[in-house]
Amino acid sequence: MKMEPALLQKQTLNLTMTQELQQAITILQYTAHELTAFLEMKEMENPLIQLESPIVQSVDPRYDMVKKRKITNQEHDQKKWLEQMAEPTENLADHLFSQLLMKALSEKQRKLAEQFIYNLDPNGYLTITLEEAAAAEQATINEAEEVLEIIQSLEPAGIAARSLQECLLLQTKRKQSTPALVIDLLSGFFTEFAEKKWKLLSEQLSVSLQEIQKAADFITTLDPRPGIQFDHERTQYVIPDLILEINDGTLELRLFERNLPDIRYQSDYYNTMSQIADEKVKQFLNDKRQDYRWIVRSIEQRKQTLMKVGMAILEEQQDFFLKGPSYLKPLTLKDVAEKIDMHESTVSRAVRGKYIQTPSGMHELKRFFSQALQTGANSDTEQASAAQAKALIEAMIAKEDKKKPLSDQLIADRLKEKGLKLSRRTVAKYREQLRIPSSTKRKRYE
Repeated sequence: MKMEPALLQKQTLNLTMTQELQQAITILQYTAHELTAFLEMKEMENPLIQLESPIVQSVDPRYDMVKKRKITNQEHDQKKWLEQMAEPTENLADHLFSQLLMKALSEKQRKLAEQFIYNLDPNGYLTITLEEAAAAEQATINEAEEVLEIIQSLEPAGIAARSLQECLLLQTKRKQSTPALVIDLLSGFFTEFAEKKWKLLSEQLSVSLQEIQKAADFITTLDPRPGIQFDHERTQYVIPDLILEINDGTLELRLFERNLPDIRYQSDYYNTMSQIADEKVKQFLNDKRQDYRWIVRSIEQRKQTLMKVGMAILEEQQDFFLKGPSYLKPLTLKDVAEKIDMHESTVSRAVRGKYIQTPSGMHELKRFFSQALQTGANSDTEQASAAQAKALIEAMIAKEDKKKPLSDQLIADRLKEKGLKLSRRTVAKYREQLRIPSSTKRKRYE
């Protein structure tokens, strides 16, 4: 077969995205925090953009000096909240080092202590071995073990443990009221106890199931994460994108824009700089003006899309907002997309990380999307959602007899009686998603 180069003309149809479309899609999926950060970055890049913060207001000092206002409870609470934000917090390392000041440690012991303390995870567990700590400070295993015992004697109890088993045992040693059976279970039969093989333990230890239950109740009073109280992670506040109000049974939806900065066009700057004859300067200004227009247009499209999606959700989930979570209906992205005549991917981007503030609390928009489940009803209008199924499962388990907890199959049978057909495996999946243990681990022996 002879191959020769040749010139061919071929017509193809490709879908390309303009820069404006790409930016509109990106802005649509931004959360309120992300959009604010994006606008602040654009303000630094574009001299024609000026942002005005909605929470910053000008004050006339002359008027403010003579005006005496009554401080409301709301203002007092806000002031107190702001003061609390600035309060210093002690972390776990500082807490432990302050206790070590009372200990007479050699220089080598102090360095070993630093190795252990700086290698604790947020829960207070040790993340390095004795060998690693000893090698780092050129110490023996016995020297490292001696220092570790000193740290484990500090508060909070259970700190610097290398496993959950050791953490719990360290705490039991501090409590004089610890039953002997608790220590036996944790030290010699920890795996069997955790897997709730209590009948086997009852035979091996010659104790009743009721005694093991009492030991288990005591163990639940121990702290499996002793260091977490010092993990002062800064609270992440959620800003809603939509506000729902109910007035006389009527649902009213609006955008929440108070947190977003206003975008101002620097016309004076543009007019002044455009008088310069330099073509590069004029091209730069034209590019930045176009960039400003694209941003404003994209933000306006974002608002319109959010309102359309929000109204569609509102129309489909009226019972949820008026009657409660148990009335959540099956709803898919495709349903909303068809309702508002948009692509499914656009709806997906619109609900990403977005929240709605309602009289019943803050809800993530994606919560209102749930696949329909098969029911026993013949009517197509009677459907149940996965959220409803989970709510029913949770309610059944909450009311069950803990001495005879419901199995997954029994839950499936009772749901079928209510007109909801779920397999045992689906019930187990939903139960695990709710973080509810199996019936064998829920059983209590009184």
